[in-house]
Amino acid sequence: MKHKAVAAAALLLVPLTACGGNAAAGDDGTVTVTVGYQSKTINTVTAGTLLRSLGSFEKQLNALHDGHTYKVDWQDYATGAPITAQMTAGKIDIGSMGDFPLLINAARGKQLGKPTHLVSVTGYNLRGGLNTIVTAPDSKLSSLEDLKGKKVSTSVGSAADGTLVRALQRAGIDPNKGIEKLNQQPAVGASALSAGSVDALSQFVAWPGLLTFQGKAKALYDGAQLNLPTFHGVTVREDFAKQRPTVVDAFLKAQAEATDYLDAHPVDAAEKVAKATGLPAEVVYLYNGAHGISTFDPAVKPQLVSALKKDVSVLKAAKLTGDVDVDSFVDDGYVKKALGSDYAARLSSTPPAAASEVWPKGATETRTFRTPAELLAYVAQHKDSIRAAYVPDATTGTLWFADKAVWVADGDQLLPFVAPATAKTYVDGHGGARVITYDDALKQAS
Repeated sequence: MKHKAVAAAALLLVPLTACGGNAAAGDDGTVTVTVGYQSKTINTVTAGTLLRSLGSFEKQLNALHDGHTYKVDWQDYATGAPITAQMTAGKIDIGSMGDFPLLINAARGKQLGKPTHLVSVTGYNLRGGLNTIVTAPDSKLSSLEDLKGKKVSTSVGSAADGTLVRALQRAGIDPNKGIEKLNQQPAVGASALSAGSVDALSQFVAWPGLLTFQGKAKALYDGAQLNLPTFHGVTVREDFAKQRPTVVDAFLKAQAEATDYLDAHPVDAAEKVAKATGLPAEVVYLYNGAHGISTFDPAVKPQLVSALKKDVSVLKAAKLTGDVDVDSFVDDGYVKKALGSDYAARLSSTPPAAASEVWPKGATETRTFRTPAELLAYVAQHKDSIRAAYVPDATTGTLWFADKAVWVADGDQLLPFVAPATAKTYVDGHGGARVITYDDALKQAS
């Protein structure tokens, strides 16, 4: 994982064109840097949508004063696969994608002699809550076991596919033969779920939250039940990084700025991302808010690298990659240099404690409550002035919309759960506990 320095004398002998068209300066000294990102995969916003909205990367490039004029070409994609294809073709310099696509990125780069490196992390969830399996609102399915023999849509090779495979295996279902898996883009899968042509959809942020918010889906399985870290990160072409190390440095400094902005102004950041993507700000905040499902930090944490290594076996079993040398793929030297003395603190930082939040209409800040019951009491008294209310799952901590959660009454306690199976598990283990409706939960709290 150590950054391998390039001898300056040797670097000067490499022609600019050796790194592909993007690294070469034009006749007027202009260098175009091409960034591939996924605007709607909103736990990459600090390396994509929010970063672009803030203009931080361009500002960092303009401050280089190295005789070049820099232009950033932002290219938006729905998934990581086309970003990898463009990177190995030398047409994208810097990209962001999820953990499983990152491994495919590493494998394809090595296979084609165009190696890439993971240089920083964007959003992560240490339990796996960024991926969710959902069903139609009127579905009778209530557990993973109910998926046996059913049609399930996912994007093969994505982190959401990895969650589906692992969840099915834990439920004793063969992920290859036990279900009929449809390999579909997220938007196509969402349409298929609405049309009733699939029974369930396993997808990554922000699709499950979006469909649930719109009333087009309900959660069946919370990816955090796996208790395995999932994350998105930034990958860079090795030849570009060697040719333009100051550009990579500028990008990572800009990413850190965007991360700090998101942490300091979570509501405003959600509004900016919503404006740029067309996603509801309430959905963006579910994932990227102060206590959201995703935690943002550029540091390459050891537990994330360890999780990446465990992901390799899933991709190998699906015949999507062979062995992947994760240690040679991960290069945290660039981000260590970019962040300097701040890196150690970022590396040791932990996600904020789970909390219940209300976003009042017209407010630029949310209100935090100690317990879900206190949030419900507030909502009951201010029903007409609530933009969104969020509560953490009582067992996994995954944030979810209060009115979409499965509620359990256990004496005076009111406990929310993302999925019905986790609520049932709690009820089965606590005598007297029972599942109640959201309206009944509001009444009990008020």
